[in-house]
Amino acid sequence: MEENFRDTIGTIDEEGKRAWIFPKKPSGRYYKYRKWVSYGLLIFLFASPFIKINGNQFLMFNVLERRFNIFGFPFWPQDFHLFVISMIIGVIFIAFFTVAFGRIFCGWMCPQTIFMEMVFRRIEYWIDGDRGAQMRLAKQSWNADKIRKRLLKWFAFFVMSFLIANVFLAYLIGSDKLMQYITDGPLTHMNTLVSLLVFTAVFYFVFAWFREQVCIIACPYGRMQGVLLDNKSIVVAYDHKRGEAENGRKKFRKNEDRKALGYGDCIDCFQCVNVCPTGIDIRNGTQLECVNCTACIDECDTIMEKIDLPKGLIRYASEDNIEKKAKFTFSPRLKGYSAVLVILIGVLIGMLFLRNDLEANILRLPGQLYEHKEGNIISNVYTYKLINKTSKDISDVSFKLLSHKGKIDLVSHRSFEVPAQQLAEGTLFIEINNAALNGDKDKLKIGVYSGDQLIETTTARFLAPRSYN
Repeated sequence: MEENFRDTIGTIDEEGKRAWIFPKKPSGRYYKYRKWVSYGLLIFLFASPFIKINGNQFLMFNVLERRFNIFGFPFWPQDFHLFVISMIIGVIFIAFFTVAFGRIFCGWMCPQTIFMEMVFRRIEYWIDGDRGAQMRLAKQSWNADKIRKRLLKWFAFFVMSFLIANVFLAYLIGSDKLMQYITDGPLTHMNTLVSLLVFTAVFYFVFAWFREQVCIIACPYGRMQGVLLDNKSIVVAYDHKRGEAENGRKKFRKNEDRKALGYGDCIDCFQCVNVCPTGIDIRNGTQLECVNCTACIDECDTIMEKIDLPKGLIRYASEDNIEKKAKFTFSPRLKGYSAVLVILIGVLIGMLFLRNDLEANILRLPGQLYEHKEGNIISNVYTYKLINKTSKDISDVSFKLLSHKGKIDLVSHRSFEVPAQQLAEGTLFIEINNAALNGDKDKLKIGVYSGDQLIETTTARFLAPRSYN
């Protein structure tokens, strides 16, 4: 293995230039499973912005307006702490999964891998052919056949990138707004059209040219695995003990007793290298470019089957399993991650149950003092903001003092309506007899009612003259 060790990434040649990778079209048991998983996730990805639960988009990440929907639950700027906890849980879960099963997320669930391998790469195989045909086409002069294939592929890539950009935009601004913009026509929303074309260009650049470099160079998760993996982590691994044996690898020869000659089961066919989408040789051990896509497992199993040797030379295994035949155990690190996950999930569930459908804020109007009225009545002016987090209108909304005797007067009306997922704001006066006050800054408890039903409580400070303490 030491002779084959490399100290450069597979996508850079000896001169430091980009080495274009032409992976062989994968096939086999794991590839079939990956296709089913990928197509399921693609359906989920394309459908999620258009699925509604109680009127809320299933998934939405409106960064501009700071409104997020996760699994149909709306999160407003006031719920940002819940959103942060949700994201932390997601990161820790991925870390937990990486410690146990390596970079399996990259190969099976990552949108970059799914789009690259199951959409764009399959388009490329359909138009350009398999590995050998692609390599010949790359070296071929620009004749009519090459121009036709290149234009067809580039057009197909652009259409797919444009479609992905539209779905991406639906996550950002909401599917209803996107459909409205499409109905209105692109020229009536030029800013959105420009944004859409920018997203399309980015996706086209990533999938047509940058490709596997995203996983190798740009993705931060690829860097994380260096500190998360250990000898107990289950990864796509080459069984070097079986493959190398005493005298290393040797090309296959019919009717040769390899074991008697001290050779390993690896016949040095390089099919595991040819099929790798990141251009690595898995026989050199776990590498940062490996996305656990299992293409090398399928290819090696096919070769082993053809030469009548046991499958599993490349398989899901840990270093300890290969070296010591040790079985997978729930290590202290995994127990620690599990404990943190349980605590955070418990905190999130508790906060979700305590979360109110209506957020109420009542603040004294800045720069305004109290007003002393007849009958020893002290009056303060406030502004209120009510946020309806539900998908239903809240009608007949009014305020009542819960902590003191007094009255609340709205400036323009006695009751009002807070539209679904909208903000209602206005001005109100609170009047309290000075005899009912305990100091110059009493804390008031105010109830927000919908009809006769109390739906939220909030607090505010009431300013009064010191002489009435």
